[in-house]
Amino acid sequence: MASLSHDFKQKLSQLNVLEKIIVINAVVFLLASISRFDFVWFQLPSGFSNFILKPWSLITYAFVHIDFFHVLFNMLWLYFLGRMFLNLFSPKMALNVYFLGAIAGGILFMFCYTLFPTIFGVNSRLLGASGAIRALLIFLCVYMPNQEIRFFTFNIKLWYIGLAIVVLDFVGVISGINNPVTGNAGGNLAHLGGALLGYIYSKKLTKGQDIGKGFERVMDSIASLFMSSKKKGPLKTVHKNKSKVGGYTKSDFKEFNDQKKIDVILDKISKSGYDSLTKDEKEFLFRAGNR
Repeated sequence: MASLSHDFKQKLSQLNVLEKIIVINAVVFLLASISRFDFVWFQLPSGFSNFILKPWSLITYAFVHIDFFHVLFNMLWLYFLGRMFLNLFSPKMALNVYFLGAIAGGILFMFCYTLFPTIFGVNSRLLGASGAIRALLIFLCVYMPNQEIRFFTFNIKLWYIGLAIVVLDFVGVISGINNPVTGNAGGNLAHLGGALLGYIYSKKLTKGQDIGKGFERVMDSIASLFMSSKKKGPLKTVHKNKSKVGGYTKSDFKEFNDQKKIDVILDKISKSGYDSLTKDEKEFLFRAGNR
């Protein structure tokens, strides 16, 4: 059992941040399926008065899914988008876009249901990661719109995909209003909220402004509360390492140079788009994203 636990932890440590979110979603869905517990306290209510009683639901709703196909297709989207995103940007930025997308989707959902109860109805609940995933998708569509994706036997530009999905979400809202029993107006509202966040985040980033930095600092502060401070050990004798220059090893210098090269490539993408990269630059980004 100890060996199995060690192997699981080792495998988990090798996953990127978005793959770890996929694992969490899968575990939550399995627990809900086995226990028959609907996790209602983790779902986002449509009314602000109910939301005040469980403010955590603005994020936790994105980890709860209604059925197997709901979680399956969301996680497939997240897996493929995650690989694209992390080839270009840092894990922290991926988390910023993902969670801010979930928050934006949840806020738009509550806003519309609270202000227009005669249109959208009352006492509805939101669940699913679609809004957060839409944020990642639209972010990429805006940041490198002319990047082509293989679709069966032909290539299609990313911005075409983004536009089609946003249009379908608008149609989904209208359809849900007209047919509240079979439609999903609330879910599509969350999609649009996440898409709007992804669009704004990407546009601001191309201008040199990372709007997720504030959220990142808040999350770092919360995480630090759960991290136990390291105990100071006994004093140790320090030996001079002749392989170091100025206190740095060759690997330190290589890591520094690689990061500078990544920064230059990302700056080139922000100014001229992903298609302006050379083949070597694209391959370098791909290798860096898989380390």
